[in-house]
Amino acid sequence: MAQPYPETHLDPARAGFYRDLLRRMLLVRHFEEKAGEAYAQGKVGGFCHLYIGQEAVATGALAAVREDDYVFAGYREHAHILLRGTSPGTVMAELFGRADGCSSGKGGSMHMFDAERNFLGGHGIVGAQLPLAAGAAFAIKYRGTDQLAICFFGEAAVNIGAFHETLNMAALWELPIVFVVENNRYGMGTALERAAAVWDVYRRACSYDMAEEIVDGMDVLAVHDTTVRAVERAREEQAPTLIEARTYRYMGHSMADPIHGHYRTKEELEEQKKKDPIRRLEKRLTAEGLMGEDDIKKMDQDVLAEVEEAVQFADESPDPGPEALYTDVYAD
Repeated sequence: MAQPYPETHLDPARAGFYRDLLRRMLLVRHFEEKAGEAYAQGKVGGFCHLYIGQEAVATGALAAVREDDYVFAGYREHAHILLRGTSPGTVMAELFGRADGCSSGKGGSMHMFDAERNFLGGHGIVGAQLPLAAGAAFAIKYRGTDQLAICFFGEAAVNIGAFHETLNMAALWELPIVFVVENNRYGMGTALERAAAVWDVYRRACSYDMAEEIVDGMDVLAVHDTTVRAVERAREEQAPTLIEARTYRYMGHSMADPIHGHYRTKEELEEQKKKDPIRRLEKRLTAEGLMGEDDIKKMDQDVLAEVEEAVQFADESPDPGPEALYTDVYAD
């Protein structure tokens, strides 16, 4: 199991890397805030599941993989596709159902894809991405390359058969894959916040062992270092890893869900906000002299301006024409 991330001094030589992690988390946070506003304005149709509070998980993990690796996620995937490099305007346009969206406006919030960046969803069915990610890892092994697949899913997915079947096959076939459980504590009422709950469920149903790590999902540096170890296992040993990132979602399950008052109190939410992953990294960077408060404010303003441009791009993007009913997004 992963040990608590040591609060040692940051390496000044990696200051640029730390600042990049902060900027990426700020991009996700501001993008999600604007997506929430747009949903309230009626610009986003269907469901909309926001990632606010969980930024450290996707940011830290995806900073540890390469551009040619394959990424799979569930329906709370706005952050993951942004962090893969898809432009905020293209992602926002998809939320708006516009033709310039990453899935040509056909996928919406829960079904985002960017094949050019090996981002293969965005899956609305709980756990559907698990066997697909294992299939990609099997293809990698079959081709003999040193790529890997990384698969993100919520803790509620550990209750379904695809989780157990996929992890069994990944361990048995020694696939180059990293599974990341984003345990935000309230997945469809499972409340898997008890110590080692994910592991208890896994071990009861899975026949084969694999490397396991638990990490503080509110600490982007801890998530990154944990994922680096898992990536090394996948590339060098063709060995899968199951990471449980214990995080916290500040929003409701979806935009249709209240932030508090339904299954948690306002007091609980405010207490968890003291562990905000963005503020946590900002404090470390300022405390060690790697960024000043003015630098952070400017970065925040620059990111917010980028997100505003994304909203404008989405607003100006056309609706898909009737002919789009008969076209394949990736036909070319």
